[in-house]
Amino acid sequence: MGGCVEVEAQRGVIAPQPNAAFTAMYGARPDERFALPATDIVDVDPRYFRQEVAYLRSEPPGTLVVDPGNKFLYLVRENGRALRYGVGVGRAGLAWSGSARVGRKAEWPRWTPTADMIAREPERNAPWRNGMAGGLGNPLGPRALYLFDGPRDTLYRIHGTTEPRTIGTNVSSGCIRMFNQDIIDLYGRVPVETRVVVLPAGEHVEPPEVLSTASAPMARADEPLLAQVSGAAPGRY
Repeated sequence: MGGCVEVEAQRGVIAPQPNAAFTAMYGARPDERFALPATDIVDVDPRYFRQEVAYLRSEPPGTLVVDPGNKFLYLVRENGRALRYGVGVGRAGLAWSGSARVGRKAEWPRWTPTADMIAREPERNAPWRNGMAGGLGNPLGPRALYLFDGPRDTLYRIHGTTEPRTIGTNVSSGCIRMFNQDIIDLYGRVPVETRVVVLPAGEHVEPPEVLSTASAPMARADEPLLAQVSGAAPGRY
């Protein structure tokens, strides 16, 4: 499997102006080790904002479920609910599905491109063959969850991004990227050993035609829950 960079993709929907509450949810985080700027969400479909939705599948609470076809990650909660985050996922031919676990977590992680990534884009990736320190320019963003299959590192990551416009698109070399504010939120909610299920591309948690859209934002992991969704229906590093 390749690593976690490579972009450009196509977004299907251009969203109207987000309300002020969502703008605040994706606002600046000056409390971070590297002061994190606000994420520009003007052109983001509101479905990809963090929100709580109904969850009808059988995975137990605490499981992370990635729906690459719909571009969502779900953190399963109690009572048939889940937190849903918009993601960018691996390009056709590079995407991966299956079951894994969070083998380790890192704040402001180091990034090292794989040999395949260097071969595909030598001008972009070769200068970092020995690694890039964590920081605002690092492709993994402020947090990363490293997925393992037993003792084996899958080279598959759930991480932030320096390119928020790619959320909701097919991008990268098989990894799962999130808005930086969302990966910080998720990182605070899940421990090492959390089970992760990545669905096949044709399998969905929610049918695309009934996908819900939030009317108010979710709280951060360190804040009380503010609102729920309206109309909810069923590399080497």
